[in-house]
Amino acid sequence: MSKVYFKRTSTKKYDQLGSFAKELLDIIVKEENYKFNKKMPLKVHFGEKDNKTFTPAHTYNQIIDYIKSKESEPFYIETNVLYRGERTTKDSHIKLAKEHGFYQIPIVIADGDIGDEYTEIEINKEYYKSCKIGKKYDSYDKFIVLSHFKGHEVAGFGGALKQLAMGFASRGGKLAQHSEIAPVVKTSRCIGCGICVENCDVNAISIKDGVAFLKRNKCIGCAGCMAVCPEGAIVNSWKTNNFTKKLAEYAYAASLNKDNIYISFIINITKKCDCIGDEMDIIANNVGVIASTDPLALDAASLDLLQKSSGEKLFEVGRETLMHGEKIGIGSLDYNLIEV
Repeated sequence: MSKVYFKRTSTKKYDQLGSFAKELLDIIVKEENYKFNKKMPLKVHFGEKDNKTFTPAHTYNQIIDYIKSKESEPFYIETNVLYRGERTTKDSHIKLAKEHGFYQIPIVIADGDIGDEYTEIEINKEYYKSCKIGKKYDSYDKFIVLSHFKGHEVAGFGGALKQLAMGFASRGGKLAQHSEIAPVVKTSRCIGCGICVENCDVNAISIKDGVAFLKRNKCIGCAGCMAVCPEGAIVNSWKTNNFTKKLAEYAYAASLNKDNIYISFIINITKKCDCIGDEMDIIANNVGVIASTDPLALDAASLDLLQKSSGEKLFEVGRETLMHGEKIGIGSLDYNLIEV
């Protein structure tokens, strides 16, 4: 049975939420005799441009100070997104992060300038033999994974497992979860400039009759062409077959052989995720802050607490991810909730 620590609060004060997160982190560190590495990555979500409900940077100040007090050097780590926007490439991603206040510590973008740097992690599960994880994640065996628990259009909810599955995946890994591996070309937008051809490492793109042609038998799904296309002509098909189970398998790959601590903020609960560049309605009251070394137990407890608090079966489709995650060995659905 996995231990899950919980601090119940309806506060909207982020400094107080940060204090609670530090308190739970300290409990786990003492209970588990957890040792920080010399450099300690904090996996976060910087929030999309114009999003108003992501967890703001100053919420993490007390966690940062706590890690520094252990003679460890914390830094933020994240990967580029699949869709076109401010977080598509490293430079604009870091620029937006700093605009959102994430300048207290260094920022590392784990999958490189355009999201095409990755390590293949072998898992041999039902949907994936291997997963494309951002290359720089491979350099560390411990992470503090900080998540905002809220809704998601396809996954049901986004929490620790989604932070692992999407947040650790390279752009190609995100594409693999969302669609049938290869992107598609919108010929009506393509101007035949050839930039995608020049940037394809496996010669999977050519120009035919003035437009880009993608050879699906050669494409490895890195999605780098999507990042460099100046016209937005190469896009994801956004197919969602078995998405919840694929999410679980990528979360498994991301957490494999890692000694992580997971902290989630069950606050600012919206129907959609923090990748939405818009102001969204809050659909439930704040519940609190929760922490564990088991990401699956953490998400299960978060979902149970939210549903009990709201009196509604919110985000229930996300249980598919939890069930498949337990089946493949990410963690346990059997948890002991310890309220602090």
